[in-house]
Amino acid sequence: MRHVAVIGSGPAGYYSAEALQKLLGDEVRIDILDRLPVPYGLIRFGVAPDHQSIKAVSKRYEKVALSDNVRFVGNVMVGRDISIPELMDLYDAVILATGAPVDRQLDLPGSQLAGVIGSAAFVGWYNGHPDFADLAPPLDVEGAVVIGNGNVALDVARILSKTPKEFEGSDIVGHALDALAKSSVRTIHVLGRRGPHQIAMTPKELGELGHLDEAAPKVDLEDFPPEADDALLEPGMRKSVTHLREFATAGASKRKTIDFDFFAMPVAIEGEGRVQRVIVERTRLDDQLRSVGTGETYEIPCGMVISCIGYQTPPIDGVPYEHGRGRFANSEGVIAPGLYCVGWARRGPTGTIGTNRPDGFEVAEKIAQAMGSGTSGKFGRAGLDTLLEGRGVDVVTFRDWQKIEAAEAARARAGSPREKFTHVEEMLDARGGDKG
Repeated sequence: MRHVAVIGSGPAGYYSAEALQKLLGDEVRIDILDRLPVPYGLIRFGVAPDHQSIKAVSKRYEKVALSDNVRFVGNVMVGRDISIPELMDLYDAVILATGAPVDRQLDLPGSQLAGVIGSAAFVGWYNGHPDFADLAPPLDVEGAVVIGNGNVALDVARILSKTPKEFEGSDIVGHALDALAKSSVRTIHVLGRRGPHQIAMTPKELGELGHLDEAAPKVDLEDFPPEADDALLEPGMRKSVTHLREFATAGASKRKTIDFDFFAMPVAIEGEGRVQRVIVERTRLDDQLRSVGTGETYEIPCGMVISCIGYQTPPIDGVPYEHGRGRFANSEGVIAPGLYCVGWARRGPTGTIGTNRPDGFEVAEKIAQAMGSGTSGKFGRAGLDTLLEGRGVDVVTFRDWQKIEAAEAARARAGSPREKFTHVEEMLDARGGDKG
């Protein structure tokens, strides 16, 4: 028997477990550890609450989790409850699938002012992540600035723009729904350093902005290159640019506006004690399609800035780390003998949820080759249980998670699939008397 520990229960972690099952069958036991009492990582806390079809992929992970040779071990934090060297002593292989849950720093003067929020924090707030449940973003302002030209920026702008009725069928948490219903935000500026042809936004997410009840997207036609140039784009990008051109000519007027500021580079955030304005420098593209400042500036009045400029993986003591790229140092998923990484922890925050699947299978093959045949004498889950019990760690199992999930479903609001718990204590209490 071989034993593998996977750190992180998001898509990358479960795809890795699935791959190991297919390669090694009953000859492997897999423990999936997570610092929170609930599984699925990015699916639960990162995917927008109004994108339920994307969240449905968790059903695939549930099938893996309910297998006899896979176990969820929640409420266990690596570095606090157990170390990487201890895990490597217990398991034949350790896979880091921790994702990239930390915001890249916004390196601007004034970025420490009240009202400047990273997207990980804001997305975590409306998705009920325990780390951000008490964030309380300043929604009592008329203007907000979203920095970034990717899908996360679109998610943030859309969530800020929707009416309570438009959240029916979503799993947005109650504190966010209530706060957004009272929001004073009327103008949302989405800043991008380059132009419409350089966005990282996908057609589906862009298209949604054209169907909001009380908000209309706004794009300046002068920001576009000649329309004939669209033919040079790959099909997905071309469709995205088509949406933007439609927004520019629609002329729709609604209570809220999502204003796309292209060729706009924020250079400073100003205010007395809190955000009051963003200073923006106009840019142009050089021959390499890089943004270059023109020296011309303007200001955008606002009371909140949400930075959507990317994420990074937090370092773990004793694990080589690439600070410039915000990921673990690795060669094709291998960090050191017996220690591997997958997903965003391996590549950085790129690709979609499905992009993590090939990662998992590639690393699983490397693990199978490295382990060879026979047994290693490692203690695996039996050793882990002994160690955690001796340290008084309150471990959460998948059966516990099913109880938490059932409790969330029971307290759902009308029109919502569930009302998620937003604090670890609530999650642990929801297990009831039987902790098995």
